[in-house]
Amino acid sequence: MSRFASLAAFEAALERLPVADADAITAARARQASLTKPAGSLGRLEDIAVFMAGWQGTAQPVIEQGRAAIIAGNHGFVVHGVSAFPASVTAAMVGNFAAGGAAINALAGAAGLDLRVIALDLDRPTADFTIAAAMDETECLAALAAGAAVVEPGLHLLVVGEMGIGNSTAAAALCARSYGGSPAQWAGPGTGVDAGGIARKVAVVERALAFHADAPDTPFEILRRLGGREIAGVAGAVLEARRLRIPVVLDGFISCAALAPLAAAVPAITDHCLAGHCSAEPGHIRLLEHLGLDPLLSLGMRLGEGSGAALAVSVIRAALATHNGMATFAQAGVADGL
Repeated sequence: MSRFASLAAFEAALERLPVADADAITAARARQASLTKPAGSLGRLEDIAVFMAGWQGTAQPVIEQGRAAIIAGNHGFVVHGVSAFPASVTAAMVGNFAAGGAAINALAGAAGLDLRVIALDLDRPTADFTIAAAMDETECLAALAAGAAVVEPGLHLLVVGEMGIGNSTAAAALCARSYGGSPAQWAGPGTGVDAGGIARKVAVVERALAFHADAPDTPFEILRRLGGREIAGVAGAVLEARRLRIPVVLDGFISCAALAPLAAAVPAITDHCLAGHCSAEPGHIRLLEHLGLDPLLSLGMRLGEGSGAALAVSVIRAALATHNGMATFAQAGVADGL
């Protein structure tokens, strides 16, 4: 049965968010305190290990089963010239993923992640959200369920990413509706549009916000009206991971924007998430502040497709390697309290 067979099921999942295992966190902190190093000397690596322990429910977490889920969809508003590329590139890139030729293929392999690609009705773009809701209720629930379906019990870590020409425009609209601010503060170059392209994005977001101004201010309504299938899919995957207490690594601006309507209403939705990186898209750092997330990396990346999040998994693996592999003071015969 679909995880989100109805609006009520989605709302119930968002209201009943599991929390991290407090006992595992305490045990992980105790282990950190016993390792042969000055307290706090490994900085955020220590925090990451404790975070992973809390969500895996064990003092010594591992990543033996890690997955990268890349969800693809197309958008009707691209007819307004908001992207440097045509919508057909979405399907072409999905083909490249399948052939193993994309950056995410290389990065997921380097990070030891199982890569899954979910293409959602690429031949049927969402409606143009300047004149209609992007999705009806059934379409949005189906996209949420498709994302949730890629999450399975037993995963130790989930990386989420997306592919969808024009979707940084949808992300800007979601952020502006969820957190306020002008469209110009949220819209950026995306795939590389010039100043004229950014102006077109701003205008499209302004029209969309005006058209939906009187719509209900709920996570589901904002997501279905201003999002896209791949964006709703990311939200569904993250929400299902939370139900299963699987830690998540978010990618860039679009992946994080998928959570904006949810987090604006229920800030705790990001408690099981790490921000893999801060992308070069100008709105991303602003969005991370709203989400309460501190990125692990900042390398000027703006590719999407889960690339920055997959790269960050190497940092997480390093955190767990030190946490699990270092000797304790007792084991090493070193006096406590370096």
